[in-house]
Amino acid sequence: MRLKLALLALGFVVATPAAAQLRAVPEQVADEREALNGVEVFLVNEGTEPVDAEGPREIELTATDGTRLVLQRMPAPKRSVAPGGFVKARYVPVGLAGVAIPPNQAHPPASMPGPGETVASSSTGSSSAFLDRFEPHEPIYGVAGLNDSGAKLQVSFAFRPFAADAPLKLGNLRFAYTQTMFWALDEPSGPFRSTVYSPEVYADIPMGEHTVFSLGYRHDSNGRGLPGSIDVNRLFVRAQGTIDLGNEWRLDIAPMGWLYVGREGGPNNLRGTWGHSAITAAIQQENGLKVSATARGSFETGRYSGEMSVSYPIGRLTGGGLGIYLFGQGFTGWGETLDDIDVRDTHFRIGISLTR
Repeated sequence: MRLKLALLALGFVVATPAAAQLRAVPEQVADEREALNGVEVFLVNEGTEPVDAEGPREIELTATDGTRLVLQRMPAPKRSVAPGGFVKARYVPVGLAGVAIPPNQAHPPASMPGPGETVASSSTGSSSAFLDRFEPHEPIYGVAGLNDSGAKLQVSFAFRPFAADAPLKLGNLRFAYTQTMFWALDEPSGPFRSTVYSPEVYADIPMGEHTVFSLGYRHDSNGRGLPGSIDVNRLFVRAQGTIDLGNEWRLDIAPMGWLYVGREGGPNNLRGTWGHSAITAAIQQENGLKVSATARGSFETGRYSGEMSVSYPIGRLTGGGLGIYLFGQGFTGWGETLDDIDVRDTHFRIGISLTR
C-alpha cells in the first residue's frame, strides 16, 4: 500500500525494458542539492519469479522544482527480490536532463538558456554554465600544519565538453585542471613558496560497471619563466576499479603509469624522483569515513614518496547538515612540489575539503 501511494504521489513512472520484472520507484526530492545526498529507489518485482535486484543502471527523476535529474545506481551487494516484494537501492545524480522551470511558468521564454545550461545569480548579476558537465577531479581542500609545513591549498575540476551520448564516444573525453599552492605561513610576509599548475586531457573508457580505463596527457609546471622554470609532460594510462565491501563500504584502487614526452625544464633528476608509476587505494563508507593513500617513486634511484588523506563529513558531527569534510593529510618522501624535487621531508596538515 505504501509503495502504491508513493507512486501515485510522484506522478510519474520510470520506464524499464519490457522484458524486465523490476520497476524502479524513486523517492521524491526537492531539488538537485537534496539529490546530491543520494536518492533511495524502491525496486519492485512485478513478476512471478524471484529476480536479481540489479535495477536499471540509470534512471531519470523530476524534482519538485522541475529539474530533471539523471541518476546512476551505486554499487551494492548482490540480492534477490521475491515476487511482489521490493528492496531499496541508492542512486546518485550524474547529470541534468533538463533545466528547472519556475512553477508559475508553463513554458520558458525564448530568451531562456538552451537545454542543459544553468543560470545562477552571481556578483555580476547572473552567470550561465553547463554545470552538469563539471565533475570532481582531485580533492579540493585547504589544510595547514605547524612550523615549515605551512598551508596547502588545492583546487581541481574536470569538464566534459561533449554530452554523454555524443557520437564517436566523444562523451568519454574530459578536460581537467588542478592547481596546488604551498603557503609559507611560518615566514613574516607569508608568501606562496611554490605553486604547481596541472592541466590535462584524457578519455575515460568504461570496462564494466565497476572498472574504468583512462588514457591521457598531463602537463605539470611551476609557472615560472627562465631561469627557474620547471615543467614536465607525460602520457599516462590509468585503471580505476571499485570493489563493494558491503554495509555501504567500498574499496577503490587506481594504478597509473606514464611516459615522459617532449621537452623538460628544470632538474634532470625529476624522472628519478617521480619514477614512472603510482598507485592510489581508498576505502570509504558512504557519507562516512574515507582513508586514501597514494605511493609513487623510482625503483632505479630508490626515491619514493607517499601521501595519505583522511576525511569525514562535518555534517555528521554537528548535525547541522554542513556540506564540507574534516580533512587531514600527511606526506613523506621526496619532491612534494616541483620546486623541492631534491628535498626529502615529512609534513602533516589538517583542515577542510569541499570534495574528497
